[in-house]
Amino acid sequence: MTGASADSGLPGLKRLRFAPSPTGQLHIGSVRTALLSYCLAGRGGRFLVRIEDTDRERFVPEAVSGYLDSLAWLELHWDEGPDIGGPCSPYVESERLDHYHRAADQLLELGAAYRCFCTRERLDELRAAQRAAGQATRYDRRCLRLSPAEVEAELARRTPHVVRLLMPEGASSWVDLVLGPQQIQNQEIDDQVLLKSDGFPTYHLAQVVDDHLMGITHVVRGVEWVPSTPKHLAVYGALGWSPPEFAHVALVLGQDHKKLAKRHGAMAVSQYREMGYLPQALTNFLAFLGWSPGTEEEIFTLGELRDRMTFDRLQSSPAVFDQQRLDYLNGVWIRKIPTTELAERLRIFLPQASQETLQAVAAMVQERIHRLDEVPGLVAFAFQEPSPSPEDLRGRLDEGVAAAFLVQASALIRGDCQDLLAGLKEVAAATAPADPQMAKRHLRDCMQVIRVAITGQRVSPPLPESIALIGSDTALRRLNRALELLDPPA
Repeated sequence: MTGASADSGLPGLKRLRFAPSPTGQLHIGSVRTALLSYCLAGRGGRFLVRIEDTDRERFVPEAVSGYLDSLAWLELHWDEGPDIGGPCSPYVESERLDHYHRAADQLLELGAAYRCFCTRERLDELRAAQRAAGQATRYDRRCLRLSPAEVEAELARRTPHVVRLLMPEGASSWVDLVLGPQQIQNQEIDDQVLLKSDGFPTYHLAQVVDDHLMGITHVVRGVEWVPSTPKHLAVYGALGWSPPEFAHVALVLGQDHKKLAKRHGAMAVSQYREMGYLPQALTNFLAFLGWSPGTEEEIFTLGELRDRMTFDRLQSSPAVFDQQRLDYLNGVWIRKIPTTELAERLRIFLPQASQETLQAVAAMVQERIHRLDEVPGLVAFAFQEPSPSPEDLRGRLDEGVAAAFLVQASALIRGDCQDLLAGLKEVAAATAPADPQMAKRHLRDCMQVIRVAITGQRVSPPLPESIALIGSDTALRRLNRALELLDPPA
């Protein structure tokens, strides 16, 4: 077989890959694998992206661009891939069928694989009978017992068939970079289909052939792939190839310690982006789902992760997806980035805002939010007139007291008060009860009146910033409208 491989001349650097199957949207569990592979490649290694599109029934062509866009947004920049090429092109499995057919033919010649002509109906009946007898479902090797003449006769009749791996006797052993020494008895492993009747390979053949030809040195994947590793080692061994080192990373669980699912917040990367999570926060968060720096540090840039991450710090214990921690980290990163960058990231959430307004909003909310999608609700008052009811305006205050406070607040705003909050507190204190606790509540109630009058909301950014955002003329007009709604007695 031809092509670059770990045995055929590629530099002796770490080469890791992310090989997603584009069957929908790119979900958070897959991205964790990509992130770990990217970081573990290190600055001197190579990170590859390869598209595994051989499951033609589930393949979604438009998903490929979405996957690449999500990886680019996370800044997981690949050194070789389907869009930029590389020394091992092409990086799309459906364009590499000749490689898989040659490997399958070689396995057949070596007696390490055999042709299976069983129909789907026969296989379904076999599995049903095995389940009824309380047995593990597996192929019974019926076609392995066919004579060469019988195989040739079936081929002459063009009988649809697959190519199956013949699992060797004995056991498969390897030293996993996360789990340590592993051994599985081969008799427990089914004879896996390697080449389907449509001519496309299964994952178990394609990833072995491609990882060899692309010189992959380390494979990072979920622990659920451990039972499949003997199949892959059998293919490597039969073809005389050296396997890469395997690192099977722990499962990611929800807060209920069950396998992560949508109900736990396991969404597509595009959804996190739409909700206003920063890529820096998402990579920072995902890195800790299976890795530990060995210190109390918790904030890492992507570059720092790539410098620090090593295989010996990968964890074998399941990680828990904590949405609150993700929100916390996102808030930390929102406050770490420059206000100008925050303003740019807010553009998609506030398309109606000018550049000047975006800058003002970014400065106003940066210390107060955990996600960018919170911002439109916080500053809606800047783009639409509020329409509070009289009941919302006065809150717990007497209507006359509320109206009197608005009148004096208008005078403060009109007079360009140097310290608006101090002035408003002084005005509120003039009508406050003597009891200190009651006075505090009265102050809150008075401030709520002006907040609702100007923003229409009970929760908003601080009043001085809110007024500065809309301008004093607009603020005065809204206060006057609120006074009309209260209709105080003469």
